[in-house]
Amino acid sequence: MSVKRPTIKDVARQSGFSLSTVSLAINERGYVSPETRSRILKVVEELSYHPTRSARGLASKTSGNIGFILTEDHFSAAEPFYTKIFLGTEFEARSRHYYILLTTVSDQYVSGTTPRFLLERNVDGVIVAGKVDPKFIEEIEKFGIPIVLVDFALKRKRFPSVLIDNRGGARLAMQHLLELGHREIGFIGGDIQHPSIAERFQGYREMLEEHGIALKQEFISIDEDEPRVGAGASATESVLRRGVRPTAIMAANDAMAIGCMQYLRQSGIRVPDEVAVVGFDDIDTCAVTEPRLTTVRVFKEEMGKLAVQRIVEMITSKTQTVVTTHVPVELVVRDSTRACAVAAGTPESSHHG
Repeated sequence: MSVKRPTIKDVARQSGFSLSTVSLAINERGYVSPETRSRILKVVEELSYHPTRSARGLASKTSGNIGFILTEDHFSAAEPFYTKIFLGTEFEARSRHYYILLTTVSDQYVSGTTPRFLLERNVDGVIVAGKVDPKFIEEIEKFGIPIVLVDFALKRKRFPSVLIDNRGGARLAMQHLLELGHREIGFIGGDIQHPSIAERFQGYREMLEEHGIALKQEFISIDEDEPRVGAGASATESVLRRGVRPTAIMAANDAMAIGCMQYLRQSGIRVPDEVAVVGFDDIDTCAVTEPRLTTVRVFKEEMGKLAVQRIVEMITSKTQTVVTTHVPVELVVRDSTRACAVAAGTPESSHHG
């Protein structure tokens, strides 16, 4: 369903000026008196009129632009994951003669904060990376353009999406720890409502069950709001305060794993000698942490590339086929994991008060 948008004619009619005067005032060309311009711009604002900037669009009804949207939280120096996905879209779009327009939105969608490139009909499709407010997706839908989700899926409605093999990756990480003899394995996670984090937790639980190991709630902390470094530290503290200690901890992502290792070090607990730690994502920092972090590598640029391929297909074929692509992952073993030193079933023997 497309929203009827105001035209320059509506502005002319409501302001009482001719089309040419309105056009000059809006485009700041030629002479228009300050009073006239002010009156016209007031009507522009009242009507929420947005001139379409695309010259290419006049003949072909396309802009040659693809929107890339993520939340402000996800676009930060501390969160390089989505930046890498964005880079992947940038390179692929360039090879297909499209431009990527990047914008951020707040976590909770507020009416009236729709990105300008949508209001101005200046994109042919939109890639949404990471978790966003479902109300915002509904808003984008009104513009009748293709949408591809990356690292996110909605429960109630399916969209074409590019996802990580989260369960498979969690199973790889757990397989690694189990082969090293660990049986007392903890899990720390934040934002468990995020489909990716939930699937990683599911993979963790499945592997315990398949190996006949009881799920111990005291080894699990999943109530942090966001999977960040600080949350990794506080989740680890919350597990250790319960008076038991796992011999290994699987973190929902690398940021939490790094926070976990920082907390363990401050508590005088050696990684990996006393507690092995494994992360997920393989952000650049993993190779330089102390010790270097064992993790599950996600091919982030590849996800961006696939998202652009999918959206360009939809733009050119004018079809909205719902295709879900799962990008495979791989385990990268570094220094934060090693064979379990504690006999299974006696974690207390290595407990530091």
